Amino acid sequence: MSTPDAAETAASPPHALLRPQVLWPFLLTALIWGSTWYVITGQIGDVPASWSVAWRFALAAPCMFALAVLTGKGLRLGRQGHVLALTLGLFQFCGNFNFVYRAEMHLTSGVVAVMFGMLMVPNAVLGRLLLGERVTPRFFLGSLVAIAGIALLLVHEARLAPLGDNVALGIWLTLGGILGASVANVLQAHRALRALPMMSLLAWAMLYGALIDFAFAWITSGPPVFPDRWSYWGGIAYLAIVGSVITFPLYYQIVRDIGAGRAAYNGVAVIVIAMLISTVIEGYQWSALAVTGAVMAMGGMIVALRARHH
Repeated sequence: MSTPDAAETAASPPHALLRPQVLWPFLLTALIWGSTWYVITGQIGDVPASWSVAWRFALAAPCMFALAVLTGKGLRLGRQGHVLALTLGLFQFCGNFNFVYRAEMHLTSGVVAVMFGMLMVPNAVLGRLLLGERVTPRFFLGSLVAIAGIALLLVHEARLAPLGDNVALGIWLTLGGILGASVANVLQAHRALRALPMMSLLAWAMLYGALIDFAFAWITSGPPVFPDRWSYWGGIAYLAIVGSVITFPLYYQIVRDIGAGRAAYNGVAVIVIAMLISTVIEGYQWSALAVTGAVMAMGGMIVALRARHH
């Protein structure tokens, strides 16, 4: 998600999200991204996580280039544009996803999704340090409530974790993914980046990310791994085309239509869907502790979002 633009947000009326041309892409993006957390679980275990990430963006990059060409977007970025695309690829499409895939080896996919809802916190901190953006007391309070709720969910997760699972490692890996995504988000506030065609920028960033992913996978996990499971490659196609190529342009169009502030509520919808899928398919076991944590996390996020963007 991009760092919010106050003027853009202010120009959009409160009911803008309810317009069909905004509401349907908003719901579709939330549904897809909410499902990707679970699909990732089929990409790890018998295949090194790094190779799964590499295959995902090896497919996503040419598809994004094709989409950029079909929509008439120029592919030339200039030297500074390529530097920005390379940086975005490193943090978003390499660092972020490599951490996330490894985190889901130790934590339930829905819980990782809930933790990622706190992306707004490092976004705010980095925005304050690098862009001079103001952080309100209400945002701070909402974030604390959300973090407390997530802590309760993690305690519940640790209690249910099978013997041998390393919940603490999963938490640290998730935090690494959040930091990578946050750096990419704040980078998107760069004026030079905002001036670039979004789909062309994403295409180059995914290409650079895929190249870095391949190098990282080969160094850390050895030669390429080619599973013979059709479900694995079906998951790769879903994550690459539906979960990356389709959703990123949709989401950024939402940002342009209603502002990054209101578009950020997409993250809350994603969490709801991810937890529902985790409950139905992964058999996530709810308890009073988990319900309390989920309510606190969601409520705190909404309070923090309203404080930051309205």
